[in-house]
Amino acid sequence: MTVISKAAVATLLIFMAATGNAQVLFTYGGKPVTKAEFLKAYGKNNSETTPTEKSYNDYLELYVRFKLKVQAARDKKLDTLTNQQAELNSFRNQIIDGYVRDDASINELVTEAIIRSKKDIHLAHIFVAAGKEATEEEVKKAQAKINAAFSQLQKGQDFGKVAAEYSEDPSVAENKGDVGYITALVLPYELENVVYATPAGKFSAPVRSKAGFHIFKTLGEREGLGRMKAAQILLSFLPSDTDEQKGEIKKRADSIYKVLTNGSDFKILAGQFSNDNLTWQAGGEMMEFGVGQYDLPFENAAFALKKDGDISQPVLTNYGYHIIKRLQHKPAIDDTANIQLRDDYKQRIMQSDRMQVSQKMLLKKVFKLTGFKRNTVNEQHLFIIADSILENKRLPVFADINAKTPLFSFAKKTVTVKDFQTSLETMRGYENMRAGKTNQQLFEEFIEVSAFDYYRQHLEEYNKEFAFQLNEFKEGNLLFEIMQRKIWDPASTDTGGLKTYYTAHKDKYWWESSADAIILTATNEKASEEYRAKMKENYKSWQKYIDISGGQLQGDSGRFELGQIPVVDRTNFTEGLVTANVRNETDNSVAFAYIVKLYPNREVRGFADARGFVINDYQVYLEEKWIAELKKKYPVKINDAVLKSLTK
Repeated sequence: MTVISKAAVATLLIFMAATGNAQVLFTYGGKPVTKAEFLKAYGKNNSETTPTEKSYNDYLELYVRFKLKVQAARDKKLDTLTNQQAELNSFRNQIIDGYVRDDASINELVTEAIIRSKKDIHLAHIFVAAGKEATEEEVKKAQAKINAAFSQLQKGQDFGKVAAEYSEDPSVAENKGDVGYITALVLPYELENVVYATPAGKFSAPVRSKAGFHIFKTLGEREGLGRMKAAQILLSFLPSDTDEQKGEIKKRADSIYKVLTNGSDFKILAGQFSNDNLTWQAGGEMMEFGVGQYDLPFENAAFALKKDGDISQPVLTNYGYHIIKRLQHKPAIDDTANIQLRDDYKQRIMQSDRMQVSQKMLLKKVFKLTGFKRNTVNEQHLFIIADSILENKRLPVFADINAKTPLFSFAKKTVTVKDFQTSLETMRGYENMRAGKTNQQLFEEFIEVSAFDYYRQHLEEYNKEFAFQLNEFKEGNLLFEIMQRKIWDPASTDTGGLKTYYTAHKDKYWWESSADAIILTATNEKASEEYRAKMKENYKSWQKYIDISGGQLQGDSGRFELGQIPVVDRTNFTEGLVTANVRNETDNSVAFAYIVKLYPNREVRGFADARGFVINDYQVYLEEKWIAELKKKYPVKINDAVLKSLTK
């Protein structure tokens, strides 16, 4: 009977298990590395090359060595060092926000917004204010008013007349509730949903927002106008301006328009005359905008411009007179597969209130992933305790609830009344954090915050990409730490070892044809000519020339191989030569050199001259010796079948 070592049996079992799970490419000291992990690392470091059998084999050796070094670092418990843990936590905090969001729900919102943007809706509006500061009595009064308006509409009354009578929108006296066209991502999401769900010619039921109550009517629809990039010159009105003064502003706007039609530069005139503090310094260039973002006259004039470069006549709005130049028009398209379009909409959505919708969708997933369980508790007693905490009173005592009573739990954590108390005590000094909220709302918010906190703290367990990136950073840091301790620092400080290595390999370190030289770089041709002349007069004062140059000259001296000295082709090196200028095309700097002494023949480098090369070679020597030791300590077993499958 053949005797098989325990290590061999363990490796065999790992490879056998791989056939039913992730394929193991190799093991080191019994620790498996899967094909998927290897390919992910390979792809990240070889993204610009086509994989071949040779490239896979070469990278496999590198990756094996990497894993061995990291394991050695773990065995020395370098991952417990304060600096390692601090850097890992810092990196975790930097990247975590990119993962704590629900990409699936964001993608749904992107698709919805793209489709909606294909259509602009002509909207009328009745508004009754009832903001977050409104009292209960004020809210009831506002609700009664909006219901009265709704009742009139149901009886067939004209929307404009009802708006004029009931709406508290400041512009209603002028527009009778007609607010013009809107498109996706203009209104708060909850209101946009109502608008897009209301058929043309119909009005909605009253709807509540953070600002108050609304009734919307869809007056009509048109194909979406898209987005506009424009510049403007604004001649603004002051609140105190009379009609006569506004007339003078109109004359000035007409004069500027006339100059523009004769070919004057729009950017220059915007810088000279525009009163728009946000754009005048940028030549009048505005942020990209769409339908429903600006006053209707401005919007109509901007979208009426036929081609890029066209300029509008002065346009009157409540702000003053605008002269608009079309820079770029992006038509509305509904290609939901267009990557650039999706990226544009994604950025806009992530800066909008839609992210709150996405967070609510994510919360449902978080509850499920984290094993959230809500305990049965006497909420009446809990909220009496909450009132006492918020009012900083002595806590009441109840038989069925105390500080240790569990309120809800996750897979690895239970949250108690004491935790809720701590949260409320923090909130107690900040009235704005709890203004207008019931105890039930405060408790639900506490649950939500606790769920997201737990999810963030355990994200590695729920997000493989996050776990991979975090582990990649951790292993990279450990590699640097162990290499610093084991190879780099010893190699550079072990003078005895370096000299011994140099003596044994002296024939590797040669000077090719070389020279003692001073290499100087001037910021421009003029400075170069000035200091070339000075070097010819007295090269020994080169450091003084640098000091008095005001930053126009930099330099270094030493022995250089002739191939290291910046020269034009076919330079005949002689002692005392000031070489011809060599210009850097990137920054127009100019380099030249002064040849102090020439060494035309090949010579062995002394230890001092060779030290930098010796350190590099000695590091390689120490590393190879160490790797051999690690391979004995952590035997490496390659699964040839999986390795061959990489190229299939």
